Amino acid sequence: MATTGADILLKQMKISTSNLPLVRRLEAVGFRAWPAASVQYDGSWQVRLTAGHPSKRLNSVVPLDPSDHRDIRIRLEKARKKFAAYGRPLVVRETPLAPQALVQELELHGWTRFDETVVMTCDLANLELPDTLDHLPSHDVGRFVDASIAIDKAESILKPALAEIVSGIKPPCGLFVIERPEEGPAATVLCVQDNDLAGVMSLAVAQAYRREGLGTEILASALRWARMRSARTAWLQVGVDNAAALSLYDRFGFSEAYRYAYWRQDLAE
Repeated sequence: MATTGADILLKQMKISTSNLPLVRRLEAVGFRAWPAASVQYDGSWQVRLTAGHPSKRLNSVVPLDPSDHRDIRIRLEKARKKFAAYGRPLVVRETPLAPQALVQELELHGWTRFDETVVMTCDLANLELPDTLDHLPSHDVGRFVDASIAIDKAESILKPALAEIVSGIKPPCGLFVIERPEEGPAATVLCVQDNDLAGVMSLAVAQAYRREGLGTEILASALRWARMRSARTAWLQVGVDNAAALSLYDRFGFSEAYRYAYWRQDLAE
């Protein structure tokens, strides 16, 4: 028997219902750590849009209350028009806070669930960090953005938008870059310290330098910096199919808190 989106949500609800306060808190710090250019609310549904960057985290509808499921079709159509004004297809982000009725509606009308992501946490206060070379954070947004684009092999046209996003982060953040002389950037990570929580964002290692321990090195530096600033819990988001990253985070003691995924509707619909 096929597993449906509703089945997945029910399973997540059983796992995460007692954990909803943590989900709400991590969602809130996640929004602050990766701020969208435009944020509007339709009830408890957060509508996030960013014209200059295609990131789904910056361009999606995020329901934040499992009981808020009134007028689903009307609200989806209103959101669709807002996304169309930005030249973007409507995307819905499903977390354990999403109403079951909404997920069932999306499934009923042929929407596709994709890009499942694991949100993980670790006890930073008691974590024994590996003894690696320490790197100090930079406050040079341009340098960090250039390094990120080079490592990810992203289009240079995204540079202004990415710079605006990073500059728009309100909590204190450390921009970590490892560079090789005459060869350019080798690894990056952004760490956002929001009171006692530290968010690990955009960790990347250039293809040519993988399996050399740079992921461990730069992650340890970021977590060490956050702990020195009194962060006690670290969190991050990683795709379920990113085996290398999951292995790295497991070695640092990260464990799953909850999952989220996106829904989209085929253009033919």
